[in-house]
Amino acid sequence: MSTDDADHPLTRAELRARRAAEEAAAAVESAAPEHPESGEPAAPEAPSAPESADPGVPTAPAVPAVPPADEPVTRSAAPAEVFDRAPGPRRTPNGGSDPSDVPVDASGDAVDLSPVPAAEAIVISEAEPVAEAAIGDASSDPRIEEPEWQPHPEPAPAARRRRFPLILGAVIGVLVVVVAGFGVITLLQGPRVSSVKIDAQSAIDASGTRMIITASQPLAKVDPKQVSVSPKAPFTVDTSGRNLGIRFTVPLDDDTNYTVTVKDATGTDKQRQSTLQASFQTPKSTIFLLQRKAKGDDTIFITDLGGKNAVPVVQHEKIDDFRATADHLVVATEKDGISELLVMDRKGKNQRALKLPGPGFLSNLQVSERGNLVGYTFTDKGISATSGRASILVTQSLTGDGEPQIVKIGDKMPSISQWAFVPDSSSVLFIDFSGALFVQDRGDTKAAPTALGSAQTVEGISRGTYTAIVSRGNDLVELNLADGSEKPLAASTPDFGVPGTIAPFPGGTLRQVATRDANGLPTGQIVTRVGDDGKATKLFSVTGSDAIMQACPSPSGQYSAIVVAPKLVNNPYDQSLLPLPTTMQTHIVDTKTGKELVVLAGFDPSWCAQAPHR
Repeated sequence: MSTDDADHPLTRAELRARRAAEEAAAAVESAAPEHPESGEPAAPEAPSAPESADPGVPTAPAVPAVPPADEPVTRSAAPAEVFDRAPGPRRTPNGGSDPSDVPVDASGDAVDLSPVPAAEAIVISEAEPVAEAAIGDASSDPRIEEPEWQPHPEPAPAARRRRFPLILGAVIGVLVVVVAGFGVITLLQGPRVSSVKIDAQSAIDASGTRMIITASQPLAKVDPKQVSVSPKAPFTVDTSGRNLGIRFTVPLDDDTNYTVTVKDATGTDKQRQSTLQASFQTPKSTIFLLQRKAKGDDTIFITDLGGKNAVPVVQHEKIDDFRATADHLVVATEKDGISELLVMDRKGKNQRALKLPGPGFLSNLQVSERGNLVGYTFTDKGISATSGRASILVTQSLTGDGEPQIVKIGDKMPSISQWAFVPDSSSVLFIDFSGALFVQDRGDTKAAPTALGSAQTVEGISRGTYTAIVSRGNDLVELNLADGSEKPLAASTPDFGVPGTIAPFPGGTLRQVATRDANGLPTGQIVTRVGDDGKATKLFSVTGSDAIMQACPSPSGQYSAIVVAPKLVNNPYDQSLLPLPTTMQTHIVDTKTGKELVVLAGFDPSWCAQAPHR
């Protein structure tokens, strides 16, 4: 049996209909009764096929068991979703015509179908799997799937749009009320602390550090009597608008919590009083030391006061001396037998050379923190009895800008026996070879040296007071550099003897004294702490062949660094331009209690204004 004709192929629906008709006919034939005369089953008379009205459409055979196409049974042979919904002849998904549109001739002789009901479920059950296998799930095909219905979005009500400005206005109004309320409360409560600023590291390294307390409103002028500092430290006060400045005139102790209290502070309206209080913590101290080596490079290192965290900072073949500021290290080195001067940051980076007055040798290296200056005495390399400069005093900027500036008295360059920077200034105090004492501001190019009489030595200058301790003949005096007044240095109680060196610190002095036996022969050395009231306490001592080379207080006087050359008899001097014993140790001592904290290998501690002279 052919499944298609020459002009038009049959659709699957037509094939299924034809197959179902054939099966139904076979079932009827097998159930027909025998012929009454011959005993043979009576063969049904084949109906004649009607002619097709359209020559382009094949003629379907007469199928008595298949109902017309408009009946529900025929449509169940394929899901309804696979047919087009457009008017006109229905098309299947494969392009063929719906079999319901093909005319079927029902004029043939009636056939008794009583054994096989016309609407038997067998026709439907056979057609359903074939349709699924042939065309699959039609609902999964996006080309014939209906779009999901969605409601059109409703426009926002006009009342809701009008509500937003009302809400925004209400929020702004609440904020205005809150801010105004806080302003009223502030005025009713009086000034309060808004912020505090201070450089705590600078506060332990140098004097003059300012603490800025910012109040919540402009302040009336604050009297120093309204201010207290705990622990006690000297200070000055200034008021400007909302800011209250506390300037500490001396360095502060390390690792200490300081509290500043201002009583009865008022605003400019002087209506309400309040107490202002602010606290800050100072950091722990560090110290730079120099180590010289007979073999290998000399090293400058920085360490804490525990001695377990030493870090090398500068290494050079020969280092004579160094000094440190809050931002710089200044290092005197040797190259080809003459001096070089290097400046760098505190980590040893960004090194650059400072220009010297010429080839020669420098000594007595010092720095001015406030003036950003470095100073030294300089001697020409080719000096002779008739030519060359010897021990002239030179200052220059740490930035390297400009030429080295030589100190002159009139038009002469005097030789200087001893000199020192005045703390917290750019001035120098010096004694020339004739014993004349002068002070000069090196920050002012027009300032001339001021004569202060004669002196043999400059023992030291107190921080924050501009008071120098100098020796005049056999007397030690305290000389006020601001007005030239002086008074004798108070003797210590008990009296440990005539000091060889004196190092001032805020609240007292360190004095180095040689101990003697009954016959006046030296037996050792001691370092004493003498307060401003004259009360003396022994801090440190050595005996035998050990020698104290230098004693320096920390900036605040909280600690003392005492440099010792052990076994000096068997401790040879090195070969540098500033010769010192090969082995040197620095003892860190608590100045108040005398307790030794640590012993460090090295010398020339950065707390000292200058290097040891022996």
